[in-house]
Amino acid sequence: MKKGTLIIIVVAVIIGCALWLKGAYNSMVTAEEGVSAAWSQVENVYQRRSDLIPNLVATVKGYAEHESSTLEGVVEARSKATQVTVDPEKLTPEALAKFTEAQGELSNALGRLLLLKENYPDLKANQNFSELQAQLEGTENRIATERMKFNETAKAYNTLIRKFPANIVASMFGFEKKGYFEAAEGAEKAPVVEF
Repeated sequence: MKKGTLIIIVVAVIIGCALWLKGAYNSMVTAEEGVSAAWSQVENVYQRRSDLIPNLVATVKGYAEHESSTLEGVVEARSKATQVTVDPEKLTPEALAKFTEAQGELSNALGRLLLLKENYPDLKANQNFSELQAQLEGTENRIATERMKFNETAKAYNTLIRKFPANIVASMFGFEKKGYFEAAEGAEKAPVVEF
């Protein structure tokens, strides 16, 4: 084989490897940005829920004067939930668990607040309360949808960075696995309903 042909082959292999490396890296960047965008949407719907709470508390406060501990619990849970943030660059299972726990406490407090309507018929009949409750229910559905989309996006990203030979590029450039939203502990057990 001639020296010139060998040089051309070596240069072609180097260019091919460089193009593959560029493509793999850019695919990972795109996938990681997709995870960040999905996370932003999750935060967006949780913020929507958080923004509805002061109006709901104010509406209930006018009817349920003797339920101050429930109202305070909702306000406190909202405060805690809004303080827990997760950096899109650090979507680890631990960070997501902490976020989910804070949001779960808020969901529980909201559940107790919404149950007050059974004790206060005037509250149950209040149009503003009914509209806020409907908006919260819609927001909870959005939360579930966005969490599912986030998990799908994170799964696609995690699969991409773990496949060979892309995993070599991922480790070279510091692409790390993202966490998933998981069901709350005890969610696998059906609730006991007693009458």
